[in-house]
Amino acid sequence: MCCVFNLKMIHVYTGEGAGKTITALGLALRAMGHGRKVVMIQFMKGRRDTGEYKIAKRLAPGFEVYQFGREDFVDMEEPMEEDFSLANKGFSLAKEMLKKRPDLLILDEVNLAVSIGLINLDEFLDFLDSIPEDMTVVLTGRRAPKEFIEKADLATEMIYIKHPFDRGVESREGLDY
Repeated sequence: MCCVFNLKMIHVYTGEGAGKTITALGLALRAMGHGRKVVMIQFMKGRRDTGEYKIAKRLAPGFEVYQFGREDFVDMEEPMEEDFSLANKGFSLAKEMLKKRPDLLILDEVNLAVSIGLINLDEFLDFLDSIPEDMTVVLTGRRAPKEFIEKADLATEMIYIKHPFDRGVESREGLDY
């Protein structure tokens, strides 16, 4: 099976360290290099000035990005009603994408969205069970539920060791967003 892309796979990128989204984007770039269709749905993110959002038009139709979040950060202890609404709109789009069958579906920050209750865990597990046999789905974000790890074919934890933020360096355009 050296060259099989059309095999159902679930990848989980989680942990407190940086690199989850960028790892998923690296996978997207690789897939597009082989002519594959990639869709990224971002949960809890609504900033249109990110590199992945800005590049989508230039990479279309092979790459699409959809955002379902506010520009502000979500309060993990007390999310706003709008956060629940946006997360569930993103989840509805993810379900639609199973019918459209992109080769690679990236659900960015979905681990955290489920972990804090913006999306129902049991409904999301049913979604994972319904992934077509010819699709790879990537789940990113901190706090991946253990059930995601159990269902995953590939699971990677990013460990926080140090970050430029520790030295007061602010986010850098083109590198951190």
